[in-house]
Amino acid sequence: MVPSGRKYSGKSAKPSVGDQAIRAYEFEQEDKKDLSGSEEDAVEEKTPILEKHGRKRTSAVVEDMGGEVQNMLERFGADINKSLLAKRKRLEMYTKASLKTSNQKLENVWKTQQEQRQKLNQEYSQQFLTLFQQWDMDMQKAEEQEEKLANLFRQQQKVFQQSRIVQSQRLKTIRQLCEQFIKVCCIW
Repeated sequence: MVPSGRKYSGKSAKPSVGDQAIRAYEFEQEDKKDLSGSEEDAVEEKTPILEKHGRKRTSAVVEDMGGEVQNMLERFGADINKSLLAKRKRLEMYTKASLKTSNQKLENVWKTQQEQRQKLNQEYSQQFLTLFQQWDMDMQKAEEQEEKLANLFRQQQKVFQQSRIVQSQRLKTIRQLCEQFIKVCCIW
């Protein structure tokens, strides 16, 4: 019987199950087929020839082999789990980092757009304010001009009324003189 935990160092024509499992995980290129032979020959070359010596394994050896295979499979499973866990952590870190940078970029874009909007709003507000102030000044000037024109119109009206009164008085005087002249002329 072979004690557990140690590999059997004796030479055997049969490869152990552990060696076969390890070879299954080795990803080396297979030798190219010999193109001159048939497929059967190639398959026979690939399959290991196991010689039987007529001895049978005891159940302890089989259990020990099964234990080794089980240990090896557990190690492979643990390695795969560690690898997956490490990849998951890296993915989470990369995702968090990319989300953080994306959020920072979005915040920067938002801030710059907000600043641009405020600046644009300020510029237009200033332009509207100056335009409204100019419009208000123009309206005040127009009202002043309107008052001046109204005053001038009233003054012209008064002047016209006075000149009309003067003309009517002169016309009256002319009539009176004309009537006197006719009376004086008729008497003669």
